[in-house]
Amino acid sequence: MAANKLVIFDCDGTLVDSQYVILAAMHATFSEAGLAPVTDAQVREGVGLSLYNVIERLLPSETPQDDIIELEALYKRNFLELRTKQATGPDPLFKGTREALKALDDAGYLLGVATGNSKRGLDRVLAEHDLGDMFVTLQTADGHPSKPHPSMIHTAVAEAGSRVEDCVMIGDTSYDITMAVRAGSHALGVNWGYHSPDDLTRAGARDVAIDFAQIPSLIDAWLGRP
Repeated sequence: MAANKLVIFDCDGTLVDSQYVILAAMHATFSEAGLAPVTDAQVREGVGLSLYNVIERLLPSETPQDDIIELEALYKRNFLELRTKQATGPDPLFKGTREALKALDDAGYLLGVATGNSKRGLDRVLAEHDLGDMFVTLQTADGHPSKPHPSMIHTAVAEAGSRVEDCVMIGDTSYDITMAVRAGSHALGVNWGYHSPDDLTRAGARDVAIDFAQIPSLIDAWLGRP
């Protein structure tokens, strides 16, 4: 019996445009902690990793672990405040997201998510856009080492009854691509997120999609129809 064909998406920067809230929350966190400010580019470079690792990259190498954990908690509070009290609204889906997901689902592919976000954060995004029923496997930072460790893909493949050679990981950062390469799955970059197409190609992306409309045909070409 043939294995199921699985398409895994990153969340932030791939499915949804969460850049404004992420940047604002990180700047507020460093300001409240009395730390030297970081640039937008520095923050964007780490997006895709688990939150602890994102913050760790922005601090001096000798920063104690407990301090990073405190900043992680402060960031989460700031993020939640921006999303609720200041009513910034849901992170918008990128153009064509829903249509591409539906096309893949209708064609018989199984869909999953592998994100450096928390389970609570991912559940919120999926609920806000009524996408929860689209995915058969959801992997978050709560249960795995940070990307680019391949644990998320290996678990998603097992839960979906697939194989790594019948799986495509789609993401906007080099961490997504490196994770896929280490797992042995196909890796597809997108050019609308946090890392440049050149970064994605250097990390091992087989191709970089220019928009969501291109994705179903690329998946068909690589995996064949289910």
